[in-house]
Parts: sequence; structure tokens; C-alpha cells
Amino acid sequence: MKLPIHLFAIFSFFVSLVSAKESEFRTATIDLGIVVSDLDKSMKFYTNAIGFSSTGEFTAAKDVTRDSGLSAGEEIVIKKLSLGKGNGATTIKLMQSAIDKSKMSDQTYITSSLGFSYLTIHVNSTKTALERLKKAGVQVLAKGPALIPGTKVALTVVKDPDGNFVELVGPADHQ
Repeated sequence: MKLPIHLFAIFSFFVSLVSAKESEFRTATIDLGIVVSDLDKSMKFYTNAIGFSSTGEFTAAKDVTRDSGLSAGEEIVIKKLSLGKGNGATTIKLMQSAIDKSKMSDQTYITSSLGFSYLTIHVNSTKTALERLKKAGVQVLAKGPALIPGTKVALTVVKDPDGNFVELVGPADHQ
């Protein structure tokens, strides 16, 4: 028996309500905050070279950053960038300290330091990603893009202005 489309829509709505209440999380995505040494350079890299879109900015007040333990009590301007639109879009938040001289972790390789080491971004076209990187003046690391053995998937690795790794994974359509 086929379910009429309007009954299917109502059923789907109620299923989504039940599913939403079963999770303790408001969204299944995470936002990643990146402290950068030069906000303008990083904005250009993540928008022009990688393809993020600027989605706004906000300021974290001194008392909030101090009372939450995020900083010693400085006001921080945070720029938001997203891949895609809507609740499922990946969001990064770029910020630069006006007080502290932030220290860079060892970024020789992704395994050189403990903690978060790289971003992986899945692209629809490695060729298009390479063209965007070239136009933005960003060099691909080593011999990349590298074909992942046994697949038709290419891995392209670049570094942002602070040396953080960014992986672009997509079809091997670059040749």
C-alpha cells in the first residue's frame, strides 16, 4: 500500500520530532574555532583558496571571555565562515588575539603535535579546487594531489597562513 504524500509528510514530521528529542544535542554538526596570527590573511585563505563563505561576525565581551576561561579577559572579534547553508553546514570561527602572542604548535606533519591537527574538506571536483588554490596563490604540499590506492579519490593537502593543515578530498579528476 502506497502512503499518500501528505500523510508521508506528516509522518516524517512526527518522526523528526521524536528523533530530535532523543538526542541531547541541538545539532549534529560542530563549529571549529581557529586562533590565527593575521585575521585578514586567514579570511582570504579560507574564502578565496578553500571556498568558505563569510556568514557574519560577533564579539565576545571581556567579562564573558574571562568568566568562561577562554582568555584572561580580552574582547575577541570572531569571524564566522561556512561551507554550504543551513543547519548542516560546517562552520569555522576565526579569531585573533589582541593581547596574547599565541604560540604555534609543531605543524611539521599532522602527527607532530597532540590535539586537533587538520581540517578535511570533501570537494566535488579536485580540478576545481586546484584551480581555486592556484588563483589564490596557495601551493599544494609535496607531490599532491595524491591518489588514494585502490580508489579514484585524490588527497590534496595545503597549509593555511599559520601552517595548519587543510586536506581536500575529492574525485581524481585533476589530470
